[in-house]
Amino acid sequence: MRKRTVRNGMRLVMAALILIVLASFYHVQLSDLFSLSLGAESRIYRLGMFWAAAIGGYGVVMAAFGFALSPLKNDAQVRILPVFIGISVLVFLFFYLLTTSMQTPERDEQRPLRPGETITI
Repeated sequence: MRKRTVRNGMRLVMAALILIVLASFYHVQLSDLFSLSLGAESRIYRLGMFWAAAIGGYGVVMAAFGFALSPLKNDAQVRILPVFIGISVLVFLFFYLLTTSMQTPERDEQRPLRPGETITI
């Protein structure tokens, strides 16, 4: 196992997870930050998902080749566990954000009713 190649592949997978989290949950905030239109906001989401898939796929292939290749002498001091923990934290963060986004109401539903307003079902 060539640990350096596996670690670099896992780093690419971690970058893909960061892109997925940003594109999935924070595309509205990014478009508000840069004052983008609704079309540009959807483009941020589409491009984020595309590049996350491309980078993540390349990282998986790189890590698989790292497992298949024979080790080098300088691979003994390479540590894979910190990158694995980082990937685990990002997967946990993704599922945490996913469940909280399903449980919290939309922005319009969060404001309290004013006197005289009714609820339309």
